[in-house]
Amino acid sequence: MPHALVMMLLIITGAVALTYVVPSGTFERNKAGLVVPGTYKQIPKDLGAALIVPQKSTPALAYAASPVQIISSIPAGMVKAAPLIMMILFIGGMFGILDQTGALTAGIDRLVSATGGNARIVVPALMIVIACGSTFLGLISEYLVLIPMMVLLARRLGYNELFGVAIVTIAAKIGYLTSVTNPLALVVAQPIVGVPVFSGAGFRAVTFVLFLPIGIWYLLRRAPSLRTVAGAEAHADAPPLGARHIAMLGVLLGAVAAMIVGVQRMEWGNPELASMFVALALALSVVGGLDSRTAAQAFLRGMQSMLLAAVLVGLASAVEIVLKDSLVLDSIIASLSSVVAGKPPAIVGQLMMGIQLIIDVLIPSTSGKAAVTMPILGPIGQLAGVSGQVTVQAFLFGNGLMNTVTPTSGMLLAYLAAGKVNYGDWLRFILPLAAILLVLCLGALFVATAIGM
Repeated sequence: MPHALVMMLLIITGAVALTYVVPSGTFERNKAGLVVPGTYKQIPKDLGAALIVPQKSTPALAYAASPVQIISSIPAGMVKAAPLIMMILFIGGMFGILDQTGALTAGIDRLVSATGGNARIVVPALMIVIACGSTFLGLISEYLVLIPMMVLLARRLGYNELFGVAIVTIAAKIGYLTSVTNPLALVVAQPIVGVPVFSGAGFRAVTFVLFLPIGIWYLLRRAPSLRTVAGAEAHADAPPLGARHIAMLGVLLGAVAAMIVGVQRMEWGNPELASMFVALALALSVVGGLDSRTAAQAFLRGMQSMLLAAVLVGLASAVEIVLKDSLVLDSIIASLSSVVAGKPPAIVGQLMMGIQLIIDVLIPSTSGKAAVTMPILGPIGQLAGVSGQVTVQAFLFGNGLMNTVTPTSGMLLAYLAAGKVNYGDWLRFILPLAAILLVLCLGALFVATAIGM
């Protein structure tokens, strides 16, 4: 596989080329920004003008993307993703402080020592907690803060970085895939198709209880192949934590609790979370007894370790910008949606999930994808005799599955970059599990349709 930056440049280049092949068109949007079904219309496109000078598309005339946009879309993507990028960098800075004090290393060592270095005890417990936060509370970007911890834990258990990243990623993605009461997905998707928010939670809970053990089993089954020579000291008795380390870990746990409350109760977004991580870094510096110069240098070293993750998030946003500016996203969605119309109810749910899988590559944002696809697929599903709940389920499955593998998911790339895991290595590792979950999701949609969910 090429380097992650090269890979993203190739994807942006492919997006630019796509604007010369796919017709341009738009749906009308209502005041809430939701697509109005049945309003799609094609727009004439000039393929030549933008080859020399980039042109801005209008409702009357679209322009293919200029080759110049391969480069110019990158800063635009960085600006669009700026709040998330700053949060990622400040997470790195905070971990730089923790690393400097040795508190995190000491805490992980004690955890490993207390469990005898048995991954079959530690890993399932952690994955259950992470998956519950994702499926019930919608936590996903917030889990980036866990990646360095899990990588350190993996090393202490005698495994490589991929094992540590997989602990978080598999659990979080399965949680998002099932979304029992995930507010970020359900509050947007369910009202659009006319079903009460959080309804159908019982069926989604069954999928959660079924899918998560499979994810845990898969990781533990693959664990021997992720073993490293290092890590023999994982089973050694670690010394007791000092008072300063206990205080720092207490501050860290308090910050995690505050983050969850802030996101759920006070509608914190990435800017607020970024501010919290700066404040946390300052608090840890004081509690850890670091002088100002040492703390500042540690903070900058930590930010530097997250630089690749931050840049990849911006590059992922650039792909969507290229397609939107040339007005081809709506054309792709309209074309895919027409595949569902007139099909038997038994396969409509599966086709809808397939559409979501494809669109997820182009629009990784869960809320953005819901606003575009649900108003279209909802009425089509109803005409085919499929309930709004099945349409929502197809959306959740497609969204969650593709985000475990797609290179346009900025958060997936951030997870991998934070753990220093190559995308190609991740893809080879995760594809068998993704295939298993794909089959289970197709079966679950068939059952949902059959029971009239």
